[in-house]
Amino acid sequence: MTRRAASADTRVTDDGSGAVRRLAPHARRFLARRSGVLVRLALWSLAETGQAFLVGHGVARAVDQGFLAGDTRRGLLWLTVALVAVLLGAPVIRGVFAELAGLTEPLRDGLVRHAVDRSLGAAAAGGPGGTDRAAVSRLTNQVEIARDSFAGLVLTLRSFVFTAAGALLGLLSLHPSLLVVVLPPLSLGMGLFLVTLRPMAAAQRRALAADEALGDHAARSRAALRDLTACGTGPAAARRGAELIEDAAAAARVLAGWAAVRTAALGVAGHLPVLALLLAVPWLRGRGVTAGALLGAFTYLVQSLLPALHTLMTALGGAGSRLLVVLDRIIGPERPERTRAAEPERAGGPGSVRAPAATRTEPALAAAPRPAPGAGGGAVTARATAAIPGPGDDAPDLGGRPADRARTAAVELRSVTLSYGVRAEPVLDSLDLCVAPGEHLAVVGPSGIGKSTLTRLVAGTLAPSGGEVRVDGREVTGRPPAELAALRVLVPQEAYVFSGTLSDNLTYLGPGASRADLDAAVDALGLWPLVERLGGLDAPVRPAELSHGERQLLALTRAWVSPAPLLLLDEATCHLDPAAEARAEEALARRPGTLLVVAHRLSSAVRADRVLVLDGTDAVCGTHDEVLDRSPLYRDLTGHWQGGPARRR
Repeated sequence: MTRRAASADTRVTDDGSGAVRRLAPHARRFLARRSGVLVRLALWSLAETGQAFLVGHGVARAVDQGFLAGDTRRGLLWLTVALVAVLLGAPVIRGVFAELAGLTEPLRDGLVRHAVDRSLGAAAAGGPGGTDRAAVSRLTNQVEIARDSFAGLVLTLRSFVFTAAGALLGLLSLHPSLLVVVLPPLSLGMGLFLVTLRPMAAAQRRALAADEALGDHAARSRAALRDLTACGTGPAAARRGAELIEDAAAAARVLAGWAAVRTAALGVAGHLPVLALLLAVPWLRGRGVTAGALLGAFTYLVQSLLPALHTLMTALGGAGSRLLVVLDRIIGPERPERTRAAEPERAGGPGSVRAPAATRTEPALAAAPRPAPGAGGGAVTARATAAIPGPGDDAPDLGGRPADRARTAAVELRSVTLSYGVRAEPVLDSLDLCVAPGEHLAVVGPSGIGKSTLTRLVAGTLAPSGGEVRVDGREVTGRPPAELAALRVLVPQEAYVFSGTLSDNLTYLGPGASRADLDAAVDALGLWPLVERLGGLDAPVRPAELSHGERQLLALTRAWVSPAPLLLLDEATCHLDPAAEARAEEALARRPGTLLVVAHRLSSAVRADRVLVLDGTDAVCGTHDEVLDRSPLYRDLTGHWQGGPARRR
């Protein structure tokens, strides 16, 4: 196994003995406070002992003293006794379940209180990002698993102990030689089963850890798929995935091996006593064991002892392991959340949650060192991003462009902060940014760092937690959709195309566009092949028949037609090939207005007038050469994109 899988094993303890030691004091205190319930439960279970004893004993006496002795009436009377014992099991079970609630419900209430106390304590003391994200699972799913597993274990363990006591007493009362035959294979199967408990628990924990590690890697890789492709780290991520698959397969094979041993133990304990009793019939008959005693012994085995034993083994192997793991997670020591550091921001939408920037480990950037605080070539460090003075500030513009005080900024952010929750780590923190009219800005950074969030803030579809966002001098927060549509066009990664004609789709944001405007847009964006394939601008469009790239190209052409002065492209060219992407971005840059692009290729950043690099500690803005000189993260990204170390020009 790899070192990562090995470290995962150490977090869950190899054999479960640590969890048992941690939980034992809690269990003793819990049971000591409910001694009355345990006594009443034991009294009801004593009736089950009598039931098990009478069933086999009644069958034996019915045969020996009744039917074989020629006294049919007595034989039927003993069978009636056995039948009544079976029927009396119903009120016994009812009484057992009534007392069982006195154990399971207090357990559930205590676990809920403990989970709530822990979650509230963590939220009160954890600071930003310190909320307990596993609290909901503990309060719902895990508590119910613990309650049901505990109830099942109490029922099966109680049933086995008292049923086995009744059956063994019955065998002893029939003839002591029966115990000599039955006990050795029964004890052998029980011993073999008990030997498998600890290694089986260890194998289950290793399989769980390997499965979680594989799922975590797959989720992070899927979220950063474009970064993996753009940065050239796909093969390394694939090798890591193959290692995790091998680890999971190895853990599954070990688990299957111990499952086979457990199945053998069930077979030995469940079938070997019956086989031994059959083989020992001549020997037993020679020692004076009657036919009725033999039939009663088989009744004890088949009707009472072996079913209770099989149920106990199954419950200990399944519910017992689940109960141990879940209780240790709820009331055991605090564990760091393994996936919190790798939690990707899902498209920067309002429902996404971003992990603290200082702990992010996106796969595509695992080798990229983060710039130290203050290392931004003059950028002012904040908790999530750096302040970038704009033309309205006294400081010079960090991008090297002269401040244009005569014109209103196309985009202006003033101390903008955004966090998804009161105590959540900010995605953007005190960000100042100024984009001049007609400028082409590329936004660069690892997946989940806040690029999509920035475009949605500028588009006015997401309100900041603090600060002010202005487009063309007007604040966008709270502005009606119709006014926002006149200020900007946002083209997301998943392009929207509706059923209708091609012309309807292209003029959706610019209903006043003429046919000449459409022809110019189609020619500029290179959409003519699609227009001709569909049958002209008036041809119907069926979105399901278009590829992702064709839908993106159609949406980009629609944006070109729009009269809005600001275009926001949020990974809007990710499904285009590099040549089509270059043509589209160059055409949109020539269009009158301002262009802000979330870049996923180096070429997009090079084409822009300025590049804004978002990182978990700093934000750096400037031309490609300036940012290459001042941002270690951008140098690493550029090196990955180019297949080697970046060169400063």
